[in-house]
Amino acid sequence: MSAGGGVQPYGHSYEHLEDELRWLDLLIRLKARTLALQNRAAPDAQIPRAAYITPAEVEWLIEKRGAENAIDAETDATREELARLRTEIDTRIERSREARLFLALPQLCSLFGLSGFERAALVICMAPELRRKYDRLYAYLQDDITRKRPSVDLVLELLCETEAERWSARGFLSDTASLLRSGLLRKVDDPTSPSGSSGLAQFLRIDARICEFLLGSSQIDARLAGQSKLYWLAGDADPVPIDCAVPSGLWRLIEHHLTPDNTDKRKLILYLHGPHGAGKRELALYIGGRLKSSLLSIDAELLLARGAEAENLLRVAFREGLLQQAMIYLEHADALMQEAARPLLKALEVAISEYGWLVLLSGETPWTRMQAFAGCRFQSAALPVPDVAVRATVWERCLTGEVPEPATLASQLAAQFRLTPGQIRAAVELARNRDLMELERPTMTSAGLAAACRAQSNHKLRELAVKIEPHYGWDDIVLPEDKLAHLREICNHVRHQYRVFGTWGFGKKLGHGKGLSVLFTGPSGTGKTMAAEVLAGDLGLDLYKVDLASVVSKYIGETEKNLSRIFAEAETSNAILFFDEADALFGKRTEVSDAHDRYANIETSYILQKLEEYEGVVIMATNLRENVDEAFTRRIRFIVEFLFPDEANCLRIWKTHFPATTPVSPDIDYAYLARDLRLPGGNIKNIVLSAAFLAAENGGSVGMEHILHGSRREFEKIGKLWRQPSSTPGAALKRGSKAE
Repeated sequence: MSAGGGVQPYGHSYEHLEDELRWLDLLIRLKARTLALQNRAAPDAQIPRAAYITPAEVEWLIEKRGAENAIDAETDATREELARLRTEIDTRIERSREARLFLALPQLCSLFGLSGFERAALVICMAPELRRKYDRLYAYLQDDITRKRPSVDLVLELLCETEAERWSARGFLSDTASLLRSGLLRKVDDPTSPSGSSGLAQFLRIDARICEFLLGSSQIDARLAGQSKLYWLAGDADPVPIDCAVPSGLWRLIEHHLTPDNTDKRKLILYLHGPHGAGKRELALYIGGRLKSSLLSIDAELLLARGAEAENLLRVAFREGLLQQAMIYLEHADALMQEAARPLLKALEVAISEYGWLVLLSGETPWTRMQAFAGCRFQSAALPVPDVAVRATVWERCLTGEVPEPATLASQLAAQFRLTPGQIRAAVELARNRDLMELERPTMTSAGLAAACRAQSNHKLRELAVKIEPHYGWDDIVLPEDKLAHLREICNHVRHQYRVFGTWGFGKKLGHGKGLSVLFTGPSGTGKTMAAEVLAGDLGLDLYKVDLASVVSKYIGETEKNLSRIFAEAETSNAILFFDEADALFGKRTEVSDAHDRYANIETSYILQKLEEYEGVVIMATNLRENVDEAFTRRIRFIVEFLFPDEANCLRIWKTHFPATTPVSPDIDYAYLARDLRLPGGNIKNIVLSAAFLAAENGGSVGMEHILHGSRREFEKIGKLWRQPSSTPGAALKRGSKAE
């Protein structure tokens, strides 16, 4: 086939590799012919040189270079055929490139900028992996049956004709050149040679992944198994469930960076940060889809866990991205900001400079290592928890086909729970799994979905506060009607805060203070904690009681640090924070008389600041309202005062404290108890519980005598004088009096 216009492109990589091996065979034939001519003059040629070297052979080796120029007709013909075949191969490669046909070896050379010499070296090193005959051929050329792999010396001998060419070409096989620095080839010491043998004697072995690539394999490097994942993207990805301004802005930046007119040739790095499930990976897939590029995802935390291997694996991953023509997406990249991860961060900078073209990093916290990537174009983008409208869209998409009216339930859940799109999908899956585990296989309910949402919230708050499971509802709490209405108003503020702050625009008028802070005041036992449970149960939110003993510290700055952690975790927990005995934490500031007063006032001011910044629900309870700093009172949206119950409410409290399944004697005089034993609900609860245990011991129902006995114990406990009833309200009370 001539090198003219009739040359056809290669049909596939295998056809091209077959021609490259034909070319190598001619090269070996030429070298073997040259050796044969040289060996004619070799002394004692019949003696194996590995066993014995004669003085005459030493002289021959010294004068050997002069015999290399000897040629005969066969050698000359081989050279001509070799040159013709090389021209034909190169022409067909060019035709294939024009026809946009993929050939693995030319693609590899293009990606790593390899020269013709380096391409030929790859073919020489790959040949034994394709055909075993090259083991014996290389052993013959190296005059040693044990040397079946190509050495540095053999590659130079095959590809160079003069000593000057050999010396010049050694740079292509140095450790800093493309072939070895990129890991396409690696040097292997000859185990049969002494440790002091020259570098020329080292073997060259092609990397297993590179060999697989040249054979058309698209599988990622085996060393990356468990560390990375390759996403093949075709066309535009699904819309990203985040604020549309973020992806559109990043896309404009990418388009400008990739335009041919862009004179800034630095590598582009995008850092996406936000809470778990905010859509960072979805955004990376969206970008890859628009670029018609695959995405190679790597986990930085898993890399760090590999210790000393991490840096090499990172280079392998970036090289794989180049082979796959994929964008690199490094998850949990914020782990590289730790001091212990600095070597891996440096390795990342080098890998990006060598192999990267568009690199995406992701993490939960903003990037602080501003000195990193100084030679790159670095852009950070925040992906916060989406607003209610976006959350409702995600909910509706996930609930379609699961519930009868997905739009209505989606709006409700979106306003109720501040979840990321990833958490929403996980909540729906959890609710579905729980339903499948039920015997009757009920349909998905709003209550089940709310429970699944609470399960997705940040549970680190358990380390800083005590979770309270709400056991009370509106039917359990006994308060005056205006107080109950006050509590319902609080629930309405939580339910409709998106409409007021978002749709109606009040949020634009408020720089801070969008959270809901509530203060419950009143004597002990009047229902403050119960009211907090009722609100949490009605709103479907978790309730966490802050343990002041673990928050307040005698060491300067520790209290503020503890509070900062609590509010930070509560932001992602969809929970109500409940501060009992709040006056201990929100107490009045005093005049500064010493350093202790100054730091105490700083502490109070810091708490005020965090309370204003927090956008969730905070409930504070205190028995001593007058001890609460006035600045807190001004910032509190609701103050509910819990009064000592009157006789009517006290009667309701006595009646509602007995569960429906409790055996209760009909002779209990509730009117007497409400009139003569007026106590707050907390004390009544203790009396009823004590009476129940007394009745259980006696084996009968709860009667008046048990209640009176429990009342006497409660009076003694709280330091009040117990007076024996002067009158007997019914037969039951008579029996109780006799018992006393």
